[in-house]
Amino acid sequence: MSAAQAVAQHLPFLRRYARALSGSQSSGDAYVSATLEGVIADPKTLDDPAGARVALYRIFTSIWNSVSVNDSADAVDAGLPAEQRLGQITPRPRQAFLLVSLEGFSESDAANILGTDVGGIRQLVEEAGRELAAEIATDVLIIEDETFIAMDLEGLVQSLGHRVIGVARTHNEALALGKKSRPGLILADIQLADGSSGLDAVNDLLRTFEVPVIFITAYPERFLTGERPEPAFLIAKPFQPATVSAVISQALFFVRNAKRTEPRRAAG
Repeated sequence: MSAAQAVAQHLPFLRRYARALSGSQSSGDAYVSATLEGVIADPKTLDDPAGARVALYRIFTSIWNSVSVNDSADAVDAGLPAEQRLGQITPRPRQAFLLVSLEGFSESDAANILGTDVGGIRQLVEEAGRELAAEIATDVLIIEDETFIAMDLEGLVQSLGHRVIGVARTHNEALALGKKSRPGLILADIQLADGSSGLDAVNDLLRTFEVPVIFITAYPERFLTGERPEPAFLIAKPFQPATVSAVISQALFFVRNAKRTEPRRAAG
């Protein structure tokens, strides 16, 4: 397999990781582009006994953790919000958390990617758990037409301390529930059984108010091309509870972080 083929098969999932880590499509894709430039400059960096996927994520990590990249004018021009740069957050615990929970790496491969050992990975994941557990509970709207999946999501969301304001099975139900209750988080299937679109429903709601959104789809590769505006947070069906938990935590992490960095308005 050529270097290009090795990269191509892992690229959609590297985009997923990068977007979850940075909190937006533009930020994540900018770092993925920088990673690809690094691979093109030196294809031998993909040579690793653990495989090309581990090598690719390790290259990405070295760029993501580079202070010069995060502080450069190029990073700003690429659309990387200041509050999402490494100086403002705790990066390594979240990297470890996402590598294991979202990307499904073994502890040993995650350790390889982050340049630590298995013990170090476990400590980082525990630290991330403590950090993310500090999230404020929020109201959640679920847009999902499959009954059993909706029930699983509802139970999982409630187990994390959040409140489900309702389950919408169509575009119209989603608009009615969303506009009435204004949730703090939306979990949305992209294609609904009646032919309507969860993506369209979310876009309509976002014209009314801002809210973090996590999309759930059986075809994640279709929305990880980097060729058009795409979801920052995406979960593949069938999903693992740990994956949903990880992505919910990430989405709410950025909401909390953004609020902390908002300038206070002067009274009067």
